[in-house]
Amino acid sequence: MFEDKTLKCKECGKDFIWTAGEQEFFSQKGFKNRPTRCKDCRKVNRAKVESEYFKITCSSCKQIGEALFKPSNPDAEIFCKNCFEERFLSKKA
Repeated sequence: MFEDKTLKCKECGKDFIWTAGEQEFFSQKGFKNRPTRCKDCRKVNRAKVESEYFKITCSSCKQIGEALFKPSNPDAEIFCKNCFEERFLSKKA
């Protein structure tokens, strides 16, 4: 079974406990890697990532919106949430 493990955070260098419950969750989700940051540093890192929005123009409806990624290919099709759901998720229903 799973046992609590002490890991070292790559950001702050402090030790943190990776609990047996967290390990079981990782296993159930199929995650292969251990966490590399403590909970506090993960929270800070997530906040940084979530705050980086980029302007996009929907390829379908031409509305301007925001995305959490910077399109690397200017010719790539990028869709707003509504057009994405209409185009890709409605086909699965």
